[in-house]
Amino acid sequence: MEPVTKLTPINDDKKLENFRQAPSNIEVEQALLGAILVNNSAYDRVSDFLKAEHFYQPIHRLIYEEAGKIIRMDKIANPITLKTFLPADEKVGDMSLMHYMAHLAAEATSIINTIDYARAIHDLAVRRSLIEVGEEIVNRSYDAPSDVPTRDQIEEAEKRLFSLAETGSGSKGFVNFGDALTQSVEMAAAAYQREGQLSGYATGLTDLDRRMGGLQPSDLIILAARPGMGKTSLATNIAYNVAAAFEPETQVDGTIKAKNGGRVGFFSLEMSAEQLATRIISEQAEVSSSKIRRGEITPAEYDKLTYAVQDMQSKPLFIDQTGGISIAQLSTRARRLKRQQGLDLLIIDYVQLMTGSAKNNGNRVQEITEITTGLKALAKELDTPIIALSQLSRAVESRDDKRPQLSDLRESGSIEQDADVVMFIYREEYYLQNKEPPQDDPSYADWYTKIEKSRGIAEVIVAKQRHGPTGTVPLSFTPQYTRFSDLADPSRLPDNF
Repeated sequence: MEPVTKLTPINDDKKLENFRQAPSNIEVEQALLGAILVNNSAYDRVSDFLKAEHFYQPIHRLIYEEAGKIIRMDKIANPITLKTFLPADEKVGDMSLMHYMAHLAAEATSIINTIDYARAIHDLAVRRSLIEVGEEIVNRSYDAPSDVPTRDQIEEAEKRLFSLAETGSGSKGFVNFGDALTQSVEMAAAAYQREGQLSGYATGLTDLDRRMGGLQPSDLIILAARPGMGKTSLATNIAYNVAAAFEPETQVDGTIKAKNGGRVGFFSLEMSAEQLATRIISEQAEVSSSKIRRGEITPAEYDKLTYAVQDMQSKPLFIDQTGGISIAQLSTRARRLKRQQGLDLLIIDYVQLMTGSAKNNGNRVQEITEITTGLKALAKELDTPIIALSQLSRAVESRDDKRPQLSDLRESGSIEQDADVVMFIYREEYYLQNKEPPQDDPSYADWYTKIEKSRGIAEVIVAKQRHGPTGTVPLSFTPQYTRFSDLADPSRLPDNF
């Protein structure tokens, strides 16, 4: 099959040797388009990952895009039906566009190799984008002002390369509203077909999932509480539940996507990886973490630990224990993890232990603003939910009702503004334990009734949610194992005697 365009011969051999054309394969593009025009089912095989912009020749982009529109309307796309939607005066060499498409269809052999053709076109498009990114990095390195840190240049280069690795394009740019609608319908269909009918990743806590619809991709979720409420415990519970439910599914383009569950990255700025692992083992094996650390476990508990460890070793849960990590470093490591292992959920424990850039000159409010804005941007870039833990101010302790409010967030302006979801943990039992009156006090009976009623119960208060209603979700909390679980519905329990 003849190429679409022919280069004018260059007589100067030295100029010809120095000329380098962008990577492309016109014949492969022609073969794929011909197969699609002969049998439209070829389009369905490649449309998941091959887009019009991946074609090198502009006229090929136009044919592929218009053919796709017709096929998606359940109509036949061939040279005759496409003629109406393409420029009538367009020429390809000496041929009209209509004759050129007829030539493509006539030369097509079969659709057996269409996926191979499409992958070749996609790979060449990525190579062209890589050349563009490389040239831009070189030019920026030459022209960068002396006061710009080289670390910033490296971060920007890695960001561009990650974007290229994920999408095959250096920049997404504008998205057509029709494409956005299609993505929305596909998300709803996936939720309908998925177990539990959730559009996001299941936390493993049924009532919380019902309230939120799961953890939504690109959402920044703030989980905040006073010390001792169990925010790290809830985060590790969710992390393990998502990782344990992971089921991989291979896509048409060869990438791995999570059918259920997901791959989890956990930035533990407060605890070491060993401490975090001990806590997760305690939660799953139901053996007290303090007994594990002191070695005061029975043979039966040791067997439970051994079995739990064997089961947990293969789970896709990755821990980074770097303390005081900056938002730039965290973003770089998250991109690298997604590129190398895959990433479906990111958890950060906790925001106030992160650092911003030096330009904030010690202004903590500006620093937190930079961090939360960066986390939201990272969630959108990775198309991954991010759960960021946060401290609450001491204002909670001065109120009679100690249930947290949005105004209790430290540096609440930026955190509340950037977050898609804000959740608080409240355990009345924690506060009542510190108010135990003497047994001979008249108020003891009332105190005892309250603490028995609140024992083992935690409230997750969804104070802000862009996608759904706010409200309170009751959960069961087992303090010795630091484990959250679904609270039994009292209406389903037998009557008390």
